[in-house]
Order: sequence, then structure tokens, then C-alpha cells
Amino acid sequence: MKLLPYFKKYKWYFIISAFFILIVSGLVAINPYVEGLITSSLHESLLNDDPVNLDYILTIVLFLIGSYTLIGVLRLTFNFLLTKAIQSSMKSLRDDVQQKIHRLPIKYFDTHPIGDIMSRMSNDVETVGNGLQQSFSTTISAFLTIIFILTMMFILKPSLALIGLAMFPVILIIARVILKKSRPLYNKRYSSYGVLTGHLQEQYTGFKEITLYNKQEDASKMFDGIMDDLSDYVFKSDFISGLLNPLVSTVTYIALVFISIFGAKLVISGVILLGVLQTFIKYIWRLGTPISQITQMSIVIQSTFAAASRVFEFLSEDEEIKDTENPLTINNLNGSVEFKNVSFSYNKERPILKNISFKANPGQMIAIVGPTGSGKTTIINLLMRFYDIDEGQILLDEIDIRSLKKDELRTIFGMVLQDTWLFNGTIAENIKYGKDDATMEEIIKAAENAKIDHYVKTLPKGYQMKINEEGDNISQGEKQLLTIARAFLADPSILILDEATSTVDTRLELMLQEAMQSIMQDRTSFVIAHRLSTIKNADLIIVLKDGEIIETGNHEQLLKEQGFYFNLYNSQFSED
Repeated sequence: MKLLPYFKKYKWYFIISAFFILIVSGLVAINPYVEGLITSSLHESLLNDDPVNLDYILTIVLFLIGSYTLIGVLRLTFNFLLTKAIQSSMKSLRDDVQQKIHRLPIKYFDTHPIGDIMSRMSNDVETVGNGLQQSFSTTISAFLTIIFILTMMFILKPSLALIGLAMFPVILIIARVILKKSRPLYNKRYSSYGVLTGHLQEQYTGFKEITLYNKQEDASKMFDGIMDDLSDYVFKSDFISGLLNPLVSTVTYIALVFISIFGAKLVISGVILLGVLQTFIKYIWRLGTPISQITQMSIVIQSTFAAASRVFEFLSEDEEIKDTENPLTINNLNGSVEFKNVSFSYNKERPILKNISFKANPGQMIAIVGPTGSGKTTIINLLMRFYDIDEGQILLDEIDIRSLKKDELRTIFGMVLQDTWLFNGTIAENIKYGKDDATMEEIIKAAENAKIDHYVKTLPKGYQMKINEEGDNISQGEKQLLTIARAFLADPSILILDEATSTVDTRLELMLQEAMQSIMQDRTSFVIAHRLSTIKNADLIIVLKDGEIIETGNHEQLLKEQGFYFNLYNSQFSED
């Protein structure tokens, strides 16, 4: 039922197709009877020793030629209409999945493999489209053909028609048992496809590390385990559902034997003509085909429903909390940021931030340091409203950020993430990602600020060099510099550098510190870094441990206190 809204736009395509299918099914049911008239005519001529009525037979032949031609034309037409309607509907469904991705909260992607999401968007939607394409016309045509054929059989000879009708309870029992066994296997099968896609995406992303640490055998074993489960589900689902056709054929053959025996007796006794028996034999054969089609389509429909349930499960996921009904707007941003008694947890069992309070005045550089898992990156996630706080307030120019539109809030910030993200495009296109209308001069200026301009000019095509899909034709440090150049070009009101220099060598780090000081001039900035040498000039350093602020001050003040920051700084200095 959830698919119906996608078909509404193309309802006339389906109505016209259904009408054509009705005509085709009627002709398919009538033609065996018309063919039987030829045999009956010849039979009567032989019995009565009359000459063959060639005009009558020729008229029937012409009718059959016209009928089969019309069937072919109508099938071609409704197949075209259905293909157009279903594939267009699937495009709309795929668009909805794509748009849904952008409405999901960040926490969804933190808890679901990207490969599984990709599988739902591509494989599952494709399965739904193909399944509907195959099953719609075939199932309707099969049902109508069965109804028309049974009607014709009862009109011609009710006693023989009962033999054909007796097939159905047996076939329905067989189909119900097999479908009940195979349905859960199909659900597990498509879930396993999602697991496989996620695993492959993860493995190929980390292929170099797997090779470096000689983990190929472990990776192969993990892959084999996933493939064993998938192969098991595929085999069981295909084997069990594959029993349906031969069992249906067996029932059809048995019915055909009974029809032949009882029909022959009726012909010999003169109750029916030979042409009527021929018609019944053809009807039984014709009944076998739509019954087999329905059983086959039941398997396809199972696959379609299994895939559709995964797609609509994704579409029903909770979205980001909607903006307030009457959002506020900041016209002239000063850049003050304040955390007031903020507490947060990704799950209620383990709090990440506990009663965090601090204030960043306009233009200040705020450094956040602490051991892994202390909540540094979480503070940034809350500031950007990737997650919403459990308690407290986050104020931007004295306005609660929950009172602002998320889109407007995020345009205020420029962010260099811990994990660099570049797409398959030129270096210039990647730099101007945050400002589509940027000129080449602005792109070059941003690259100069990030100290990457000289490197780019040494490349064969300079700013027009393409970064490949894997992004492995430039170094990690250069990727970091390009993302910093991207932030420079966007010219945000508030700058966030999350582990921005953690993958850059010492020489580049010194160059970056100079560039960072320039870009952070008169701009509120947050810096998260393990290298404490990069934050000596911070106006305020916040030291986190176990989700709590344990120390605050500037570099000199914290060293004088000889607390946690002092020990952390000296440990890094001794390592260097």
C-alpha cells in the first residue's frame, strides 16, 4: 500500500494497461474454443459424410489470425505503458530515498553501515522495480485468464469443468506451504545482501591497511563467513520456492489425464463433439500456464515485498528534529558562543558531557583538549546541532541555537573535519565546494592562505587536476590543506578546526599555524588538536576529561598550575 502514492501520477497508464490485459485474457480464453470449432466441424462432416465447409473454416482461421495479431499489439502496448509507469515511479522512490538521506540525523549514520544504506538505495529499489515490472501484468493476466477459461469450461461442459476446478485447492495448499517456508528466507536473504555490501565497502576502503598488516587471510575468512550465510539463504529460498513449479505441473498432468479419460468416454457416447474435448485439453494446458505464472510471481512478489520493506523501513526512520515554528534570525553576528550547564549522552547509559559551561567571546580562539573519548568532538557536534543536548543551553550571541533554523546556523560555521572528504572532481571544484560562485582568483587566494597553492601549481594540470574517486592520488596532508582552503574560501563567521593539523608533518604544521592565525583574526574559532604546540596562542584552553571540564586558562596559566594539561604538554614535548 505504501507504493500506491508513487503510482498515482501514472494511474491512467495502469488503467489503460489493465483494460488491454482484460481484452488479451478474454481472447486467450476464447481462442481455444474457436480452434475447437474447426475440429468439431471436421468431426461432424466425417460423421455425416458431408463435404468439408471450407468457407466456415477459413472464416475461423481469419478470426484467429486477427485475434493473435491483436493480442501481440496489445501486449506490446501495455508492456510499454507499464514499463514507463513503474520505472518512473521507481525514480520517484529513489529520489525520496536520496532526499531522506539528507533529512536523517547524524546519529543514524553513526549506527548504520554506509554499505547497507547504499544497498537499500540501489539494489532494493531496483528489485522493487523489476519485481513490479514482472508481476503486475503477469499476475493480472493470469488471474483473468483463469477466470475466463473456467467460465468457458462450465459453459461447454460443467462435469468436465469440475475436474479442472479441482486442481485449485490442491495447488493453493502446496503454494501456501512453500510460500510460508520461503518468505522468512527471502527477508534474511536481502538483509544479507545489505551486510555484504557494507562489508565490501569497509574492506575496500581499508585495503591498504589490510595489506600492510597482512590481514588478507582474516579479511577472506570474514568475507567467506558472510558469503556462507548469504549462499545458505539463497540456496534455501531458491530451492524451496523452486519446488512450486514442478508440483504445480504434476497436478496439471494428473488433471489432464482425468480430462482425457472422461472426455473420451463422452465423445464415444456422442455427448460431446471431438472439438469440445480438444478445447478442454487445451484449456487444461492453458490453466497450467497461468497457475505456474502465479506461483512464480508469488516468489517474485516475495522478493519485491522483502526489498520494499527494507526501503520503507529506511524511509520511516526518524528524521532530524524540525526547526522551531517561529525561528529567530541573527542579522549582525558578533560571534559569542556560550555553553550553559550542557549535558549530553549518545545513549542514556553512558553520559558523554556533564554540566559543561564556558564562554567564547567574539574573536577569541578557544582550544579544546583532552584524552580520546573525553568529549572534544561531541562539543562540536552539539554546536553544529548534529545532535541536540539533553540539558542546558548553547547560546550564540545570547540566542539559544535551538531557536535558529539549522541551515542558517550551519552557514555561520566553517569546519575542517578530522576525516577529510574530497570528491571525484578537480582541485578547484573541491576548494569551491563551500562557495559555488567563487572565482578562480578567490580559489587561488584561499589556496595561498592554506599554503597549498605552491604544491597545486607543481601538478601537471594545476587546479584542473582531477582527484580520483578513492582520493589516493594526493597525500593525506595535502587533502587536509585542501579542506582548510575550502574553509578559508567559505569565509565563515566562526571557524572550527577538528584535528586540523593531526595528519600534517612538522614543516607544514608551522606553515599552517601562520595561516590559521591569519584566518582566525577577528573571528571566533574553536580548535581541537592532540598536538598542543598548535594551540599555544589560544585565548582560552578548555581541558576535558571523562566528559567534564577539569581545567581552563591560557597556555602559560595552565603550565603554571602543573595539572593535567602540564603533564600532557610535557609528555608530548618529551616524545618530540
